[in-house]
Amino acid sequence: MIPHYPSIYVLIDLLDAGKTTSTATVSELVTRADAMAYLNAYITLDAEAALVRAQELDEMRNQGDILGPLHGVPLVVKDNIHVAGLPNTAGTPGLADFRPETDCPAVAALRAAGAIILGKTNLHELAYGITGYNASYGAVGNPYDPTAFAGGSSSGTACAVSAGLAPAGLGTDTGGSVRIPASLTGVVGFRPSTGRYDSSAITPVSHTRDTIGVIARTVDDVILIDAVITHDNPVSAAAPSDIRLGIARRYYFEGIDSETATVIEEALDRLRKAGVTLVEAEPGDVGAMCTATAFPIVFSEVASDLSGYLEEYRIDQDFNAIAAAAANPDVRELFTMLESIQGQIFDSTYAKALSVREDMRNMMRDYFVRFDLDGLIFPTTLLPARPIENSLESVELNEARVPTFKTYTHNTDPATISALPGISLPAGITHSGLPVGIEMDSPEGSDRKMLALAAVLEKILNFTARP
Repeated sequence: MIPHYPSIYVLIDLLDAGKTTSTATVSELVTRADAMAYLNAYITLDAEAALVRAQELDEMRNQGDILGPLHGVPLVVKDNIHVAGLPNTAGTPGLADFRPETDCPAVAALRAAGAIILGKTNLHELAYGITGYNASYGAVGNPYDPTAFAGGSSSGTACAVSAGLAPAGLGTDTGGSVRIPASLTGVVGFRPSTGRYDSSAITPVSHTRDTIGVIARTVDDVILIDAVITHDNPVSAAAPSDIRLGIARRYYFEGIDSETATVIEEALDRLRKAGVTLVEAEPGDVGAMCTATAFPIVFSEVASDLSGYLEEYRIDQDFNAIAAAAANPDVRELFTMLESIQGQIFDSTYAKALSVREDMRNMMRDYFVRFDLDGLIFPTTLLPARPIENSLESVELNEARVPTFKTYTHNTDPATISALPGISLPAGITHSGLPVGIEMDSPEGSDRKMLALAAVLEKILNFTARP
């Protein structure tokens, strides 16, 4: 019997001690997935193949042959990241029959380290939204309240980890799609610096902003997966008194939900009392720069990137066919918008957006240096999860209806534009019983140091709630 909310390291200890086997672990996780099918975490649960692989890895373990640090550990993968032989639907009807022949490099690294791929997880169609609603494969429910959404677009991976269906998994993050669902489901979500992971062999949104990310129960598990993918150096320990974090209230706390604000302020107070230095300091006009870059870059790249992907993998569909088959009303609306503005997107508009992006990267570099900061800390989202019903276009925030996508990506967008690493940690629970995440963004390229600091913050925050 494995714990209901297993972490990778807990499983490794149990496997090393002979207290469980990979076969028993996979069997139990498959049983749990069947029992919680109402959450719609999976698009493809590859139970039979996962059990066969688990048996092979158990036999290897018995013979003293260990592939690597993830030997026999089951993981899940978002269904827009290629896993050889499994459907890569990207949550959309037009790609339902596409089965890639090779693994994405990140998946290949995990398998080489001994990981078992349990299956492909659900997502907001084509990763074009942040609630996890999917008209083809079902809306992903939040384990804390199945009538609420799990966040997106890496909804299924976050749901599976939060519900105890897997210890960890991969997602993708373009505007917050790893950190948002991690925050809303009470788990850890890591977006690396843009370019840190080889993000080829994924169904693209925007090559400038896309990256694979990691969702897990603990920061230590994220550190392990990151090391397997990158072969980077070990993480150095840190003390709370060595950590300096900026708080930029003018943008990152603007319009925050009252319950979320209470949880975040309590979390910040715990950090202060533990010895973390919090510096109230503004980096500059983050909002204006996001407006000038976020959508112009995506709208300039999405059609050409998806078209190039379809051609590269010899998929018998073109961009127009994928658009015509889209099932989600919000995704169909996006394709309609793209069609209507296609002639209005000029090279000069795209170039200007990329130029402002470089200005924003420089602004954030200067911010961290000028105030001698290890990172910037803020609420991952301005509000907790909302009911799935009637949430595609707008949600309630402080007794008003606000745009869903823009509101939930408000705080996660800056890191994706600035190429910064960001990690969302569970901070607490609202009075309504829903998780709240707190995010730390750090200087570009400081991923391993940031993860070391996040491990310290995680211990101070000491989140223990379970759905």
